[in-house]
Amino acid sequence: METLANLESFVRSAESGSFSTAARRLALTPAAVSRNVAMLERNLGVRLFQRSTRKLTLTEAGERFLQAIEGNLAGLQAAIAGVATDQGEPAGTLRVSMSPTFGIDHILPLLPAFLARYPRIRPDWQFENRQVDLIAEGFDAAIGGGIELAPGVVARPLAPAHIIAVASPAYMKGRIPPADPAGLAALDGIVMRSSRTGRVRHWTMRNAAGIEVPSALPETIITNDPAAMCRAATLGLGATMVAVPDVLAQLEGGTLVRLAPKWYADAGSISLYYASKTLLPAKTRAFIDFVAEAFRRERLAERFAGSLA
Repeated sequence: METLANLESFVRSAESGSFSTAARRLALTPAAVSRNVAMLERNLGVRLFQRSTRKLTLTEAGERFLQAIEGNLAGLQAAIAGVATDQGEPAGTLRVSMSPTFGIDHILPLLPAFLARYPRIRPDWQFENRQVDLIAEGFDAAIGGGIELAPGVVARPLAPAHIIAVASPAYMKGRIPPADPAGLAALDGIVMRSSRTGRVRHWTMRNAAGIEVPSALPETIITNDPAAMCRAATLGLGATMVAVPDVLAQLEGGTLVRLAPKWYADAGSISLYYASKTLLPAKTRAFIDFVAEAFRRERLAERFAGSLA
């Protein structure tokens, strides 16, 4: 009887044409994936791949075998996950992607309590400003906002993603605080250029009455990272527009103040993203429920809402 690890290594390698890519999806080393496939070939007595320095190519026998098992692999994985959920303690490597500022400020502090509750889970968390492909890259979950849903991925909203204008008290000293988006035009602007599109992002702001007005923040300083924008603002270099979670600590500590306080831009929701499966692995379900519970307990949805300030 073949092990699930050998079958998973074969299927993921066939899908990607690479042991290295399959290894990233399975949270293994390329050498381990290669060994699993070699063991499967040895046990079956056939060669499943033609190997070259550039890529893997299925043999005729490999193509037949892939067609025979590919549709059944998900069922086997779900069955194993279901047994673990019902009878076993959540365990294993938990791969999660999140943005650096949001993840470090609001998710990483949850880790001590999470590991105290689930000591057999091993976090493998990636902090980066990009949208990952959960399924292709082998992530169990991702946290972020404005992510396009790929087939097979679902989103669980946690809090609103509201963008507000801020500046330091020192920068605003002697200046008239803008009461609406039009007033931002008189300030030095710290804006963000998208690494994906190459364009500078400008926001349309709204108020409680539903009136929408384009923000008029000048492009005085351009960067590509929200953390850099916040830091530049605290240094007194100008005003910037960022998500509430990224500046919550500075606002509460008084190092930044909100401008045009009745106005905000709506960027959608901050959500937990995970692959849609009939039975989620116990480790993934534990993480999703733990984070959602923490957001409710800390009232983060309300604290992140620029519309309530």
